[in-house]
Amino acid sequence: MDIRKESLQKHASWRGKLEITPRVPLSTREELSLAYTPGVAEPCLAIQKDPSLSFDLTRRWNLVAVITDGSAVLGLGDIGPEAGMPVMEGKCVLFKAFGGVDAVPLCIRSKDVDEIVRTVSLLAGSFGGINLEDIAAPRCFEIERRLREICDIPVFHDDQHGTAIVVGAAALSALKLAGKDLSGIRAVINGAGSAGVAIGKHLLSMGIGELTMVDKSGILCEGEEYDNPAHKEMAALSNREKRRGTLSDAMQGADLFIGVSAPGIVSREMVASMAEKAVVFPMANPTPEIMPEEAKAAGAFIVGTGRSDYPNQINNLLAFPGVFRGALDCRARTVNREMELAASLALASLIPEEELTPENIIVSPLDPRVAETVARAVADAARKTGVARI
Repeated sequence: MDIRKESLQKHASWRGKLEITPRVPLSTREELSLAYTPGVAEPCLAIQKDPSLSFDLTRRWNLVAVITDGSAVLGLGDIGPEAGMPVMEGKCVLFKAFGGVDAVPLCIRSKDVDEIVRTVSLLAGSFGGINLEDIAAPRCFEIERRLREICDIPVFHDDQHGTAIVVGAAALSALKLAGKDLSGIRAVINGAGSAGVAIGKHLLSMGIGELTMVDKSGILCEGEEYDNPAHKEMAALSNREKRRGTLSDAMQGADLFIGVSAPGIVSREMVASMAEKAVVFPMANPTPEIMPEEAKAAGAFIVGTGRSDYPNQINNLLAFPGVFRGALDCRARTVNREMELAASLALASLIPEEELTPENIIVSPLDPRVAETVARAVADAARKTGVARI
């Protein structure tokens, strides 16, 4: 039986990957009176006087909402909120298992930006953080931006920033092994959706030398007309050399390729045209832009994908449990660039320079050090930048 058929059978048997269990005893009248009426009135009145006590007197301090509209689900596309529920449940299980974070899946029956923003903002007082998940671009950019403006808790779109954090860490280690500095290289990102835009911005904040963004129409270049505001923004931020043309043109002489696009669109010839000791991250799932063995045969020095059956898996699981653990621990108001950069640096630090090899540039998601290391770095950055409350 293949993994997909077995998973369907398991889901039918599990009937959900989450359940709610009480944290307090309820076997006597006194215990009922303490946990519920009449005793529960006292914490209610305390929170009424000081809403910040909701973090101390309820589970809010450790609770995250995982929000989707089902429009861009895990390689499946627009399958709707109910169909996205197994993925959101899975995300919540990962939050708990790897970060000790309680998470609740909320699948919203709307693709309207105003409705989603209003719904999430009205619920925000029940949570310590909001994880946006599998919401299609460009709608996801506007939803995240507006929620960050009106919510006083972290709002984090994992498809964007989680991916960017892990790519940043992998790039730092790969370039160190290749004897190159981030500030002196040129990177090409193919795919200017939510992940590609976030990776581009993250690499720019890390100080990358030159960045070329490519979408279906070709290289993004300032001065061209774009319907997508995110494409217009990235055209202005990248491609200082004013390159024009196709993905093949963009990859010539590049040091780093990052694919968050479509399977099989990179050829051996494209990889061969890159700079010496090129780093290639084809991350389309389940089939990457070029298979690792093909990229290696074409001369790539290091290859990383999103797959677990090849070395150097670039997996969001390395980022989001630790990011939220750290943000919750310091009761952060937001997740800012400095916190995201700290997460990348923390991940990269987990493999000492003497242990770096072309097949070992990024730590395994199963490494027990990951979430704790990332959380500590994120909380420290939050405090240094003034967004932590404790």
